[in-house]
Amino acid sequence: MAENVKIIAQNRKARFDYFIEDSYECGIELQGTEVKSVKNGNVSFADSFAEIQNGEVWMRNFHISEYAFSSIFNHDPDRKKRLLLHKEEIKRLQRKVDEKGFTLIPLDFYLKHGRVKVTLGVCKGKKQFDKRETIKQRDLDRDMARDFRKDLS
Repeated sequence: MAENVKIIAQNRKARFDYFIEDSYECGIELQGTEVKSVKNGNVSFADSFAEIQNGEVWMRNFHISEYAFSSIFNHDPDRKKRLLLHKEEIKRLQRKVDEKGFTLIPLDFYLKHGRVKVTLGVCKGKKQFDKRETIKQRDLDRDMARDFRKDLS
Protein backbone atom coordinates (compact mmCIF):
# COMPACT_ATOMS: atom_id res chain seq x y z
CA MET A 1 0.00 0.00 0.00
CA ALA A 2 1.00 3.64 -0.33
CA GLU A 3 2.73 5.91 2.19
CA ASN A 4 -0.08 7.71 4.03
CA VAL A 5 -1.87 4.47 4.92
CA LYS A 6 -2.50 3.18 8.44
CA ILE A 7 -3.94 -0.33 8.58
CA ILE A 8 -6.75 -0.63 11.13
CA ALA A 9 -7.71 -4.29 10.70
CA GLN A 10 -7.17 -7.22 8.33
CA ASN A 11 -9.48 -10.15 7.65
CA ARG A 12 -7.08 -13.12 7.82
CA LYS A 13 -9.95 -15.58 8.05
CA ALA A 14 -11.23 -14.46 4.64
CA ARG A 15 -7.80 -14.99 3.09
CA PHE A 16 -7.83 -18.56 4.44
CA ASP A 17 -11.45 -19.42 3.59
CA TYR A 18 -11.65 -17.87 0.10
CA PHE A 19 -9.73 -17.58 -3.16
CA ILE A 20 -9.42 -13.85 -3.84
CA GLU A 21 -10.00 -13.24 -7.55
CA ASP A 22 -9.99 -9.44 -7.56
CA SER A 23 -9.99 -6.56 -5.07
CA TYR A 24 -11.37 -3.01 -5.06
CA GLU A 25 -10.65 -0.02 -2.85
CA CYS A 26 -13.90 1.50 -1.52
CA GLY A 27 -14.87 4.33 0.71
CA ILE A 28 -17.37 3.65 3.47
CA GLU A 29 -20.23 5.89 4.56
CA LEU A 30 -19.99 6.32 8.34
CA GLN A 31 -22.04 8.37 10.81
CA GLY A 32 -20.78 10.58 13.63
CA THR A 33 -19.01 8.57 16.28
CA GLU A 34 -18.45 5.56 13.99
CA VAL A 35 -15.35 7.25 12.56
CA LYS A 36 -13.77 7.63 16.00
CA SER A 37 -14.57 4.03 16.89
CA VAL A 38 -13.04 2.76 13.65
CA LYS A 39 -9.91 4.85 14.19
CA ASN A 40 -9.61 3.26 17.65
CA GLY A 41 -9.86 -0.17 16.04
CA ASN A 42 -13.20 -1.13 17.61
CA VAL A 43 -14.41 -3.14 14.62
CA SER A 44 -15.45 -6.74 14.16
CA PHE A 45 -15.96 -8.11 10.67
CA ALA A 46 -15.18 -11.82 10.79
CA ASP A 47 -18.50 -12.83 9.18
CA SER A 48 -19.19 -9.67 7.20
CA PHE A 49 -20.00 -9.59 3.49
CA ALA A 50 -21.21 -7.09 0.92
CA GLU A 51 -24.24 -7.26 -1.34
CA ILE A 52 -25.47 -5.17 -4.23
CA GLN A 53 -29.01 -3.75 -3.95
CA ASN A 54 -30.54 -1.21 -6.35
CA GLY A 55 -27.17 -0.19 -7.79
CA GLU A 56 -25.59 0.36 -4.36
CA VAL A 57 -23.14 -1.81 -2.43
CA TRP A 58 -24.08 -2.48 1.22
CA MET A 59 -21.94 -4.19 3.85
CA ARG A 60 -23.69 -6.52 6.31
CA ASN A 61 -22.61 -8.10 9.64
CA PHE A 62 -19.99 -5.38 10.18
CA HIS A 63 -19.99 -4.37 13.84
CA ILE A 64 -18.56 -1.02 14.96
CA SER A 65 -18.63 -0.73 18.75
CA GLU A 66 -20.11 2.38 20.31
CA TYR A 67 -17.65 5.17 21.05
CA ALA A 68 -17.02 5.21 24.79
CA PHE A 69 -16.63 8.99 25.16
CA SER A 70 -19.75 10.05 23.27
CA SER A 71 -23.10 11.27 24.54
CA ILE A 72 -26.47 9.55 24.26
CA PHE A 73 -26.51 10.28 20.53
CA ASN A 74 -24.45 7.24 19.61
CA HIS A 75 -24.68 5.15 16.45
CA ASP A 76 -26.31 1.75 15.95
CA PRO A 77 -23.40 -0.74 16.01
CA ASP A 78 -24.96 -3.30 13.66
CA ARG A 79 -26.54 -1.14 10.96
CA LYS A 80 -25.71 -1.89 7.33
CA LYS A 81 -23.10 0.45 5.87
CA ARG A 82 -23.00 1.73 2.31
CA LEU A 83 -19.77 1.35 0.37
CA LEU A 84 -18.75 4.11 -2.03
CA LEU A 85 -17.81 2.96 -5.53
CA HIS A 86 -18.15 4.29 -9.05
CA LYS A 87 -21.15 3.08 -11.07
CA GLU A 88 -18.91 1.28 -13.57
CA GLU A 89 -17.21 -0.60 -10.73
CA ILE A 90 -20.59 -1.57 -9.26
CA LYS A 91 -21.74 -2.89 -12.64
CA ARG A 92 -18.52 -4.89 -12.99
CA LEU A 93 -18.97 -6.30 -9.47
CA GLN A 94 -22.60 -7.18 -10.22
CA ARG A 95 -21.56 -9.21 -13.26
CA LYS A 96 -18.90 -11.07 -11.26
CA VAL A 97 -21.21 -11.79 -8.31
CA ASP A 98 -23.89 -13.14 -10.65
CA GLU A 99 -21.43 -15.86 -11.62
CA LYS A 100 -21.77 -19.01 -9.56
CA GLY A 101 -19.90 -19.07 -6.27
CA PHE A 102 -18.54 -15.51 -6.11
CA THR A 103 -19.17 -13.23 -3.14
CA LEU A 104 -17.92 -9.85 -1.89
CA ILE A 105 -15.85 -9.99 1.31
CA PRO A 106 -14.09 -7.07 3.09
CA LEU A 107 -10.37 -7.84 3.36
CA ASP A 108 -8.77 -4.76 4.98
CA PHE A 109 -9.77 -1.58 6.76
CA TYR A 110 -7.32 1.29 6.71
CA LEU A 111 -6.96 5.05 6.86
CA LYS A 112 -5.77 6.77 3.70
CA HIS A 113 -5.20 10.52 3.94
CA GLY A 114 -7.49 10.58 7.00
CA ARG A 115 -10.37 8.72 5.34
CA VAL A 116 -11.57 5.23 6.21
CA LYS A 117 -11.20 2.85 3.26
CA VAL A 118 -12.12 -0.81 2.71
CA THR A 119 -10.50 -3.33 0.40
CA LEU A 120 -13.39 -5.36 -1.00
CA GLY A 121 -12.47 -8.74 -2.46
CA VAL A 122 -14.34 -10.72 -5.10
CA CYS A 123 -13.93 -14.17 -3.58
CA LYS A 124 -14.78 -17.77 -4.26
CA GLY A 125 -15.06 -20.24 -1.39
CA LYS A 126 -12.39 -22.87 -0.79
CA LYS A 127 -13.17 -26.52 -0.30
CA GLN A 128 -11.73 -28.44 2.64
CA PHE A 129 -8.92 -29.98 0.57
CA ASP A 130 -7.93 -26.50 -0.66
CA LYS A 131 -7.63 -25.33 2.94
CA ARG A 132 -5.45 -28.33 3.80
CA GLU A 133 -3.24 -27.51 0.81
CA THR A 134 -2.91 -23.91 2.05
CA ILE A 135 -1.84 -25.12 5.51
CA LYS A 136 0.65 -27.56 3.95
CA GLN A 137 2.17 -24.81 1.76
CA ARG A 138 2.43 -22.43 4.73
CA ASP A 139 4.27 -25.11 6.75
CA LEU A 140 6.67 -25.79 3.88
CA ASP A 141 7.41 -22.08 3.48
CA ARG A 142 8.04 -21.77 7.22
CA ASP A 143 10.44 -24.75 7.15
CA MET A 144 12.35 -23.32 4.18
CA ALA A 145 12.70 -19.94 5.91
CA ARG A 146 13.94 -21.70 9.05
CA ASP A 147 16.54 -23.64 7.01
CA PHE A 148 17.77 -20.45 5.33
CA ARG A 149 18.20 -18.78 8.72
CA LYS A 150 20.23 -21.76 9.96
CA ASP A 151 22.49 -21.64 6.89
CA LEU A 152 23.17 -17.92 7.34
CA SER A 153 24.27 -18.24 10.96
